Amino acid sequence: MKLHGSQEFEKLINWKWAALTVLFLLNSVCHAQNRNLDFYLSAALENSPLLKDYQNQVVSNSIDSQRLRATYRAQVTGTSNNAYAPVINGWGYDQALTNIGSFNELVNVNQAFVSKKNINTQYRGIRLVSDSVYSAKKMSEQELKRSVTAQYITAFSDLQQVTFYNEVNELLSNQESILKKLTRGNTYKQTDYLTFLVTMKQQEIQLKQLLIQFRNDYAQLCYLCGIFDTSSATLDSPAIYMQQLPDVNSSVFFLRYKTDSQMLANQIELINYSYHPKLNAFANAGFSSSFLYQAYKNFGFSFGVNLNVPIYDGHQRNMLQHKVKLLENTNDNYRDFFKRQYDQQIAMLRQQLSGTESLTADILDQIKYSRGLIDVNGKLLETGDAKISDLVIAINTYLTAKNLLTQNNISRMQIINQINYWNR
Repeated sequence: MKLHGSQEFEKLINWKWAALTVLFLLNSVCHAQNRNLDFYLSAALENSPLLKDYQNQVVSNSIDSQRLRATYRAQVTGTSNNAYAPVINGWGYDQALTNIGSFNELVNVNQAFVSKKNINTQYRGIRLVSDSVYSAKKMSEQELKRSVTAQYITAFSDLQQVTFYNEVNELLSNQESILKKLTRGNTYKQTDYLTFLVTMKQQEIQLKQLLIQFRNDYAQLCYLCGIFDTSSATLDSPAIYMQQLPDVNSSVFFLRYKTDSQMLANQIELINYSYHPKLNAFANAGFSSSFLYQAYKNFGFSFGVNLNVPIYDGHQRNMLQHKVKLLENTNDNYRDFFKRQYDQQIAMLRQQLSGTESLTADILDQIKYSRGLIDVNGKLLETGDAKISDLVIAINTYLTAKNLLTQNNISRMQIINQINYWNR
């Protein structure tokens, strides 16, 4: 039986031209630059505006600490107040009030007296704010690393699938050449050959889809990392391994609650200090005159003290302390709930990891048997004894098993990535 009569058959032959297109796309991917997970993690951490914002907040808090130190040093100001109130034909301001004119050119010095404990409490408040920002920065870093790693694993999975389907297409192409010769020799029917070509066409379409998916997932990876790259890259296998988790009480995710609790306790101390007596000393020197009598002798100085003692404000102090204690209670509730969720989530992820790893051996056996079945059918095909339907079934079974192994490995890496998120 010859193969040149059917128009539909000729259309199916055109798969070879499409295959050339796929090979071209594969060639562009294979010759792209090799990059690993560390490259994208470093780029993401370096380009993140949120992490830079946190760093600027830490620097800003250090400036606040310097400003606080400067606030309790002597404050020196210069003042100049000058006024003239003329009386014309008996009309004008009362001279007893205005002295007609007033001219003051003074240098003022003010010094507040605050206890060392009060100042240290304010310093501690600034340090605790910095600690809170630092914790938020570390948690954001972990979140960014988890997102980038998850996307890298997804893109790497696409690339693995592309490589695998390319190998399968090469296998099918070799068997197609044998089947074509045998069909021309009337060993197999044209319908058998067409059935095989349909299987090849399906794999070719799947390979195209995987290439498109890889490009999309790779573009998303670059987007997360702040990298402008419209080309493709060959991704190295991610070095994903289980990391040692710290004790929950020393985890950065748990320390934020401790920091918040310390900040609230420090806030109560500041409220108490705000109700302590306040002593302030002042002094000034300069020229102050109304120019009514011997103005050239009106150079002088003065000094004194101010004392401010709170007596009664309607129990506002107790109200403020009660509000802070309510916040402390809320923080404790969030902390306890987080700890319960943390333990539950880690246990759940470890259980998922154990189940995923237990499937690997079974899937590998399925792949071995499916591959062996393909090899047997391939040998039978050379002698004309193979059933094309059996060969197609063996190929599809092999593809299913390989896809299952890839997905299982990817699931394993994604679960480990979720666990490693809590490693700080």
